[in-house]
This record gives sequence, C-alpha cells and structure tokens, in this order.
Amino acid sequence: MSILDRFTVTDQVAIVTGAGRGLGAATAVALAEAGADVLISARTEKQLDVVAEQVRATGRRCLVVAADLSDLDAVAGLAQAAYDEFGRLDTVVNNVGGTFPTEFLKTSNEFLNEAFSFNVTTAHALTRAAVPLMLETAPEAQKSVVTISSMMGRTADRGFIAYGTAKAALAHWTKMAAQDLSPRIRVNGIYVGSIMTSALEYVAGQPAMMDQLETKTPLGRVGEPEDIAAAVLYLSSKAGQYVTGKLLEVDGGIQQPTLDLGFPDVGA
Repeated sequence: MSILDRFTVTDQVAIVTGAGRGLGAATAVALAEAGADVLISARTEKQLDVVAEQVRATGRRCLVVAADLSDLDAVAGLAQAAYDEFGRLDTVVNNVGGTFPTEFLKTSNEFLNEAFSFNVTTAHALTRAAVPLMLETAPEAQKSVVTISSMMGRTADRGFIAYGTAKAALAHWTKMAAQDLSPRIRVNGIYVGSIMTSALEYVAGQPAMMDQLETKTPLGRVGEPEDIAAAVLYLSSKAGQYVTGKLLEVDGGIQQPTLDLGFPDVGA
C-alpha cells in the first residue's frame, strides 16, 4: 500500500453537518474526492444543492437532507437516513455549531444553554444515533467521528464566554467519547483557527481588522476551508488510524486571540 492510499476513504459513507457552505462544504467535497459517498445537511436546501453538485462531480453519491440541526431529533435522524440510503456508515463529521460573540452581562442563561446545546448536544445526539449503525457494517474496520471545535475553546477573550465554553466542552466531549468508543470507533477533533468563511465576511471588509488578525497569526494569513477539510480527511482515513482522543490545532500557529472586538470593561 502506498502512503497516499492511506488518505483514501473509498466506498465509505460519511455524514457532514453544517455542510451548506464553509468548512462543512469543503469537507464534504474532500471526502468525496477521496472516495466516500456523503450525506450533507444544513438548514438551507439551495446551498446544499450546490455542494451536492460538487460531490456528484467527483463520481460519488450524495444525499441532501435539509433540516434545522438545532432540533436534536432531526440531527439524530441523519444517521438512519445515511444508513438507509447507502447501506453503511463509516464517518460522522460534527461540524454544525457556532454562537455570536456577546458581552458578559448580555449573555443570558438561555443564551448559554442554547450555545451548549447547539455545539455539544447536537454532536452527542448524532454520534449516539450513529454508533450502532457504524458497528453493523464492516465490523473489522475502524470507524471515525470528527468534531469541529475552535481555538476559542482553548484560549480566552472577551465576548466569547458562551461560544468558547461550548467549544471547550465539545473538545472534552471528544476526549471522553474516544475512551468510551475505543477501539472500534476513533473520535478526534480540530481546534479551528481563523478561516475565511462567511463568519469572517465582515472582518474581510475591514482592512484594519484583517491586518490585526493576520499580524497576530504566526503564519501571517487566515486559513482556507480546505485546510480544515484536509485535517478531517486525515482523521477519517487510515492515515489517522493510530489517533484517537486528540484535538488537532489547525490555526496558523496562534497561541492567543487574534482579534479584539472592542468589548468595553464591565461598568465602564
């Protein structure tokens, strides 16, 4: 076997949530290019249809499931949908998530709970539904789960108490799930840095903010969605078969927050 063969996922089946654009879209296409059939899900069907065309252009199959992935029953149902369509399930990429930055005193208890649910409980719901189905097919093969955390889950900055706390919890969930599901299912995650997706559209239009972000990143640039997709492929393929319970830092080398959003001192 060539070393490059380890990076293929030929005839496997993957689920990618939050796949309408950005990291999820790039990941779905990357897995298809490496040989997988893919179920993609997000809220907006038009966006998913565009991604599905890219997946099918690789010669692989794609199932589009438009759904509100904050609905735990809907996100859990993706596992059975993939199994029913493709007859197997090998990889789950828990990419759905995100929370707007908010000042501490404006972060209500409900907002914090919603952030936790959207970033952590959704991953648990889908993975819990997927595991029995993953174990039914090719029982001799390792299966994989990948979570998308954030560098804000390992650093601290103003305005991110809900988002950062949720992403930190997701990272620890990843480590805990890896212990529970070993050795049959590997569970890993990615600490994502600043990636040029729709979340950075406003920043991209502000030269001073972009300069700050790039200057504070050791590699001197923001990342591309494909940087994360490549890491997901590594963790999902035989290339990563001896890795579980780990969080890859795909963030341009940052060790501290890179963008001051200008939140004031409390009481100022």
